[in-house]
Amino acid sequence: MRALPRLRMTGRRLAIIAGAAAIALAGAGFGLALALSGSDATGHGWVASWGASPMAGTSSDPTTPGLSDQTVRNIIFTSAGGDAVRVQLSNTFGAKPLTVAKASVGVVRGGAGLAPGSSHLLTFGGNASVTIAAGAEVLSDPLPARVRPLEQLAISLYLPDATGPATNHADAQQNSYLAAGDHASDTTGAPFTKSTTSWWFIDRLDVRSSTADGTIVAFGDSITDGYHSSIGGNARWPNYLARRLGARLGDRAPAVVNEGISGNRVLQGSSCYGVSAKARFQRDVLSQPGLKAVIVLEGTNDFGFVGSPEGSCYSPDPPVTAVQIEAGYQALITMAHDHGARIYFGTMIPPFANWPGAAQGGYIAIWQGVNAWIRSSGAADGMIDFARAVQNPRNSLSMNPAYDSGDGFHPNDRGYQVMANAIPLPFVR
Repeated sequence: MRALPRLRMTGRRLAIIAGAAAIALAGAGFGLALALSGSDATGHGWVASWGASPMAGTSSDPTTPGLSDQTVRNIIFTSAGGDAVRVQLSNTFGAKPLTVAKASVGVVRGGAGLAPGSSHLLTFGGNASVTIAAGAEVLSDPLPARVRPLEQLAISLYLPDATGPATNHADAQQNSYLAAGDHASDTTGAPFTKSTTSWWFIDRLDVRSSTADGTIVAFGDSITDGYHSSIGGNARWPNYLARRLGARLGDRAPAVVNEGISGNRVLQGSSCYGVSAKARFQRDVLSQPGLKAVIVLEGTNDFGFVGSPEGSCYSPDPPVTAVQIEAGYQALITMAHDHGARIYFGTMIPPFANWPGAAQGGYIAIWQGVNAWIRSSGAADGMIDFARAVQNPRNSLSMNPAYDSGDGFHPNDRGYQVMANAIPLPFVR
């Protein structure tokens, strides 16, 4: 977002332009968000440069009960760049309307601090504030600004009223910040005295680009979410994929958006780890602007946590079979193809050597069966062998120690990079 500090268009002029556009579109019978969801009159298209799947406010974050008269400064990391930006706010799991009195976007200088002159207010139908109905989302008006690829931005929201349980994304692997009162326009980080490792009330940042080749969605569970990657390091495998594509293709690289949820399952939702992959596929994948392909890496939690001591997060579902998981995959394939998007499946990585009771619970057999289906069925548009990329060369049932974060289940930063490098480039070009 390098040109934000050089943006000289005044707020009044932006409001006039936004208002004129809204009037013209209303006369044509279209809403602003609908008319701008594809390519505009200049041939520029919208892509999703960043995203995070919304979750209900039941995580362990201390601010889960909600915010009141506070500003949250969400720190995010772009993939593709462009010449305009818009932000989608989310009250998906709110129990009542959510009022955002002020929203801004700026370039991160460090911590909660922003580059001088880089904070710019967002508008919604030409207004600075917006109220979002329970269960709804709202897209901001486009803000003309040069957005850089692979850059940290801050999306700041001032929430004047008690929000109630907050729509969030729990395992952000990123420090964001909270301040008392209205500090959405501040560039200094001084008022932001508390930190949070969740993202709040946002689920997407789009950029308008004449060159970026569509949007790739990374869809999965904790391994896509980047669990145990370095906090603030932007070291999830989708981040490494975005860097790899940028290095190869420059400004023609597609955007990469991460829609992983730690603990998520294909077939069933849970109170802690989001609705099921099948239930959220439309919202988190098919609704992305410029969608061209999705990479799915999910299924371990469907069988690995059955009967496990994960507390009340999972209901006591009956054991799941490989065939049932494969049927779930088929449902995702059908939805993607009906939408005109390509879909690829990644093999589940092998953490089973250190998983108590894995053999007795039949987990190894299910894992092997599902991965064999991914490799040989031909049902999807292709497969990515993440399992072979990170497995221990001496024991195929465990992860290579060089790629292990230390828990025997999740990769470290190096492992996530190896995963990104295992993706055939023709799949994402």
